[in-house]
Amino acid sequence: MMQGTPVLILREGTEREQGKGAAANNIQAARAIADAVRSTLGPRGMDKMLVDSMGDVTITNDGVTILKEVDVEHPAAKMLVEVAKTQDQQCGDGTTTAVVLAGELLKRAESLLDQEVHPTVIARGYHLALQEAQRLIEKEIGIPVKYDDVPMLKEVALTAIGSKGSFGGREKLGDIAVEAVRRVAEERGGRHIADVDLIKLEKRHGGTIEDTELIQGVVLDKERGHPRMPLEVKDAKIALLNSALEIKKTEIEGKINIKSPSQMQSFLDQEDQSFRTMVEAVKAAGANVVISQKGIDDVVLHYLAKAGIYALKQVKESDLQKLARATGAKIVTGVRELTAADLGFAEQVEQRKVGDEHMTFVTGCKNPRSVTILIRGGTEHVTQEVERAIQDALKVVSSTLEDGVVCPGGGATEVDIAVKLRKFAPTVGGREQLAVEGFAQALEVIPWALSENGGYDAINTLIELRGAHEGPQANKNMGINLADGKATDMTVLKVVEPARVKRQALGSAVEVATMILRIDDIIASKKGGAGGGAGGPPGGMGGMGGMGHGH
Repeated sequence: MMQGTPVLILREGTEREQGKGAAANNIQAARAIADAVRSTLGPRGMDKMLVDSMGDVTITNDGVTILKEVDVEHPAAKMLVEVAKTQDQQCGDGTTTAVVLAGELLKRAESLLDQEVHPTVIARGYHLALQEAQRLIEKEIGIPVKYDDVPMLKEVALTAIGSKGSFGGREKLGDIAVEAVRRVAEERGGRHIADVDLIKLEKRHGGTIEDTELIQGVVLDKERGHPRMPLEVKDAKIALLNSALEIKKTEIEGKINIKSPSQMQSFLDQEDQSFRTMVEAVKAAGANVVISQKGIDDVVLHYLAKAGIYALKQVKESDLQKLARATGAKIVTGVRELTAADLGFAEQVEQRKVGDEHMTFVTGCKNPRSVTILIRGGTEHVTQEVERAIQDALKVVSSTLEDGVVCPGGGATEVDIAVKLRKFAPTVGGREQLAVEGFAQALEVIPWALSENGGYDAINTLIELRGAHEGPQANKNMGINLADGKATDMTVLKVVEPARVKRQALGSAVEVATMILRIDDIIASKKGGAGGGAGGPPGGMGGMGGMGHGH
């Protein structure tokens, strides 16, 4: 046996942080991210200007857009960015809320760690509090919404649009969002499902936000392929092709030996003949509109124009699929396989000028479940921000349709849960009770930030809100009115959000907070190992931290 020789497990000079240091470092990084988006929360939130290395500018106050664009280095901070992305995919709205909540849960956890409460205990307390909060949203706070309650759906849309800052035309955008989602909604097994991906968004700057319109059909960002083609086609029979209408160049270099002028002529005639055959095939099928995903030769375009057929080339595949769904056409590979049965139908296909550019509108389709929102606004930055607002509005309206439950906004839900959790905490007992109280306190960051961003005194607001949710006259719908900073019933102000947004935000905030808390060791791992990436090694470490410790 060798005595006294140190055993080296990690290579010397390996970067490593352990215990409290590791936790503090992670919490600090995650909170820095939360603080970055905190000032954008709510209708009075400020905007961020993001400038990339090329000098391109994005101006937004959409939490997920900011976090996606920001170059984040720290592994714990990356986990918060993931939270925002998930929230955005699942609900569309509430991204800033989720991140700010996670940061605040970690802040509360930090003070508990200083009081020697073990991370596993805090995690357990947070999960108990989360279960109770989810129950409260289901049973006590949620307000049921019927499928055909259009005014309520519009309120949900307007709340989501309002949280993206104050621009004109909100009413119009709200109406469009509700109408579009109701168009694509369908009933499956007694439930309503609305797939937002069926709604196509096209943006064109020029005009004002008020000029944004909902088009029953598909709008393509393309103009007709030849100036002699008709500007509009009524009763359009549409052929959709995903192959090119041109003669392919061969892979192998071929040489053609032409010895006499007549041979040259017959070669050209043959090429011309094959182009004519293509056009004949289109005419034979009875199509008067051809839309191709690939290129169309100029000669073919010329013949198509002669035949009075409207043609578009280089159309995106996703647009072809939307057209197939809208017009009932089948996407055909080769023009020779085209038959009358493959054609789709639309009442009108026409080229219109929008702003400075020409676009093709396919309207009056067989299946009205395909709609396009044409977004307008003064500048490119405006149209981009309106597009983000509309995307969020579409998602919240669809989740309200699907779940049929909304919650009061303006911090009302959070304060109500916080007040009720404080009463619930003593029933938990043990040290977990402290974590449940910490959770309740963390929830109040939402009304606090809303009030701060509105330019009001956050402490006064919070005291007033708590009072409104306690006692005999308690009203669960009391939130902060950002017009005057006073506590007001949110259902009267029409500020409502889908319950799904709240549930998801709370759930993902707790998950990421407990995950970060349970990391007690940050070790530099090998380059490109199996567990590479930010989530790999530290995630696994959490489990080790929790093992074998009694309380």
